[in-house]
Amino acid sequence: MSFETASRRPHPDAPGLPVGIDEDLLRTVVETFYASVRRDPVLGPIFEEVVEDWPAHMDRLCAFWSSLTLITGRYKGNPFEAHLRLPAALGPDHFAIWLGLFDKTLDALCTPGQAEVFRVRARRVAESLAIRRGEMPMTSAPRRQHQSGSNG
Repeated sequence: MSFETASRRPHPDAPGLPVGIDEDLLRTVVETFYASVRRDPVLGPIFEEVVEDWPAHMDRLCAFWSSLTLITGRYKGNPFEAHLRLPAALGPDHFAIWLGLFDKTLDALCTPGQAEVFRVRARRVAESLAIRRGEMPMTSAPRRQHQSGSNG
């Protein structure tokens, strides 16, 4: 996988621009989210086993999310190929945990509009990965309900 660490200008039609997503927010979301993934009793051991260089992985993930939300073209890799090499025991329950942790991170760090841009893309990625792994897409999974007065 290749990626560019240097910032590139967002595309004028990027979905993240109107809601205020920028490279700083991307990095904060990615680093906060993956800190929670690493602490998770189910996902943490899986990621610790397969990620050899966390700083490089964070840079790669920031480039990925920059390409998805700001259309910068920073990420040039194939996320599906990398995820297909993960343990076969990974399944829909793991993706559900991943999405739940991502939702909590977004609720804590983003405006509702920013969170929605991330959520739409995260669900598309999870569904695409599930399909490529021969699993049932997660489109039928209910979105986590917010409790009134709660921000995550």
